[in-house]
Amino acid sequence: MNLIRVCVGAAAAMGLALGALATSAAEDPLKVGFVYVGPTGDFGWTHEHDLARQKIDEHFGDKVETTYVESVSEGPDAERVIRQMAQSGHDLIFTTSFGYMNPTVKVAKLFPDVKFEHATGFKRETNLSTYSARFYEGRHVIGLIAGKMTKTNTIGYIASFPIPEVVRGINAAYLAAKSVNPNVKFKIVWASTWFDPGKEADAANALIEQGADVIMQHTDSAAPMTIAEEKGVKAFGQASNMIKFGPTAQLTSIIDNWAPYYIERVQAVMDGTWESTDTWGGIKDGMVVLAPYNDNLPKDVVALAEYARLGIQLGKIHPFAGPINKQDGSEWLAAGETATDEDLLGMNFYVEGIEGALPN
Repeated sequence: MNLIRVCVGAAAAMGLALGALATSAAEDPLKVGFVYVGPTGDFGWTHEHDLARQKIDEHFGDKVETTYVESVSEGPDAERVIRQMAQSGHDLIFTTSFGYMNPTVKVAKLFPDVKFEHATGFKRETNLSTYSARFYEGRHVIGLIAGKMTKTNTIGYIASFPIPEVVRGINAAYLAAKSVNPNVKFKIVWASTWFDPGKEADAANALIEQGADVIMQHTDSAAPMTIAEEKGVKAFGQASNMIKFGPTAQLTSIIDNWAPYYIERVQAVMDGTWESTDTWGGIKDGMVVLAPYNDNLPKDVVALAEYARLGIQLGKIHPFAGPINKQDGSEWLAAGETATDEDLLGMNFYVEGIEGALPN
């Protein structure tokens, strides 16, 4: 059972239901709510969203009141929590997991005066925007590092769910690793969860037993990093800097930086200029950031990673540049072609060279 804990941001110390008791609309702070799929903790996906929420408090002061509900499952609980936020007077609600998409759409239709923002989804309404980050750009960079650092030529990958966002990350990392190490292999474990430290630890142990000496993850806990540190293998942090869990193991980490976007969207509501949009920012936008490289990385590997990061930032390097074939050998991108956003957003196949079947 998920532990659902309702917490209130720094600008207020009251619960969700007290919003209706505000005395004057003109004096009310803007109420901004967040729905989180995991615990805020001190690492990972939800932690970075909550850091951004705290930045809203710091930026706007008593002009806003932020609240959040953490560890909300992507089932019926999501709709209940989102609806409760809308009913309790929130002006703007961020729902921060892919599985919240349909519940967010449903509630948005019922509350046309409330603004909604859904992370990583693709369904929009006049009062519902979508936003995400180009995590695959960061995974291209860590794929290069992994390809250079593996000694067993086996990289373990802990995946969550077979949605395009996750499949893109696997393919981006694999293509990059393969480009610098033709002998590299990926072993993929699908954990079927975003956050389950026990399952993620089991997956990391299983991959290491199969020969993986570098671990990647698209799940949210620090358990794989902890296992990597214990077993003396290398790893990459997910969504936030996990160096405290793997001071030797962590080579770098992909950090999601949501604060600038959140502040911009809150300001737009205050200004009356908010419109339904779709945002997909990456390295050049500052939405995807890499943690400092570990001092144990060779200088030439750091140089390679920085060359790629800067190349993506400047638009000189695209992680999906042809020729690239699909897993079955059929051509996906010809030489000189790069993937369109539409291609990437619908990615539902492994690229050539990845072993195993993609789950349905």
